[in-house]
Amino acid sequence: MSEHVDTIVVGGGQAGLSTSWHLKKAGREHIILDRGKIGDTWRHRWDAFCLVTPNWTCNLPDFPYDGDDPDGFMLRDEIVDYVVRFAQSFDPPLHGGVEVHRVSPSSDGGRFSLDTSMGEFAADNVIIATGTHQKPRIPAWADRLGDDIFQVHSYDYRNPAQIPDGAVLVVGSGQSGCQIVEDLFVTGRDVHLSVGKGQRVPRRYRGKDFMEWSKITGLLEIPVENHRLGPAVRFQKQPLASGRDGGRTINLRQFALNGIKLHGRLADANEHQVSFADDLAENLDAMDKICAERTAAIDKYIAENGIDAPENDLAAVEWQPTSEPTTLDLRQAGINSVIYGTGFYYDFGWLDFPIFDDRGYPRYERGVTKVPGLYFIGLHWMHTQGSGLFSGVGRDAEYIVGQI
Repeated sequence: MSEHVDTIVVGGGQAGLSTSWHLKKAGREHIILDRGKIGDTWRHRWDAFCLVTPNWTCNLPDFPYDGDDPDGFMLRDEIVDYVVRFAQSFDPPLHGGVEVHRVSPSSDGGRFSLDTSMGEFAADNVIIATGTHQKPRIPAWADRLGDDIFQVHSYDYRNPAQIPDGAVLVVGSGQSGCQIVEDLFVTGRDVHLSVGKGQRVPRRYRGKDFMEWSKITGLLEIPVENHRLGPAVRFQKQPLASGRDGGRTINLRQFALNGIKLHGRLADANEHQVSFADDLAENLDAMDKICAERTAAIDKYIAENGIDAPENDLAAVEWQPTSEPTTLDLRQAGINSVIYGTGFYYDFGWLDFPIFDDRGYPRYERGVTKVPGLYFIGLHWMHTQGSGLFSGVGRDAEYIVGQI
């Protein structure tokens, strides 16, 4: 006979913990099952990792940021401390070191059966709080690189000392890739960056952090169904910005002026030869266009609401890629290491329910699926932009618990 629990939360990060807080407040019996321990998601980041959203956006249930620098950006260990202290504030019923192998319809009491490394459980409600950053995404061509090339994904990158001497090729120009580029470059490394599709915003614009403008203009509160892209926004890359050294703008054209060598999307590899798509100029122009659209929307809001704000002080960065060969010999370039900032992919194959679309992503409305008692929490743009952030996950958790 399986042990029966009213509600089981799978995943003990800030989403699972926020859900537990509201379940406990509601007096609902529940447990959290997590493969690690509290704060592990953040512990496994590189040494210089920091938030890219200001500290004031951290607002877990009844536990807002309480440090001395609300406009700063917490470093990795500070983030871990914040999450751990949040958990200590209400003592969640968390079982760490537990793998959940499968969740299926139950034939033994309750709606759901959970096969775990801790044993079998039956539950009336299951809340999935594992996020989508589950498995590192490695390009298909990676195993065709020479055996003497050191390769590491951002998931396992820690600091520049971990990387062999010589130049480094970073593949992927999202948040992780660009932060790692900065981490390497400030130590004097010769860095190459393969640039893909993406978007960027200025760290500060017309006197305020860009996240503050997002709050003021209501962008943080727009429900996903009202976004101009609709649910497709869930699969867009996050806009580039940095919280390093108090926060700064990331502009890849400035990277190039500083001495970082930019290339287009890396398309293939063979031993020490890599080939890039001829799309660098196109990708940079697209990032600039998105940035211009976002700042124009702020300008319009300022004008329409009579806000007293400084004039636009963003200086254009005048750098254009030259026509260069789209192949590179890693040995000739002195490149001994490749770091993948290529993100992660999700795997919900352990959930035995017909709720997924063609790409394997769950179908839901604000985290509520068509299977009674099965919910999701903490996904990017699950309801609003803040759903996958410290700023909005607590509100989403309150909503989910209210649906049970």
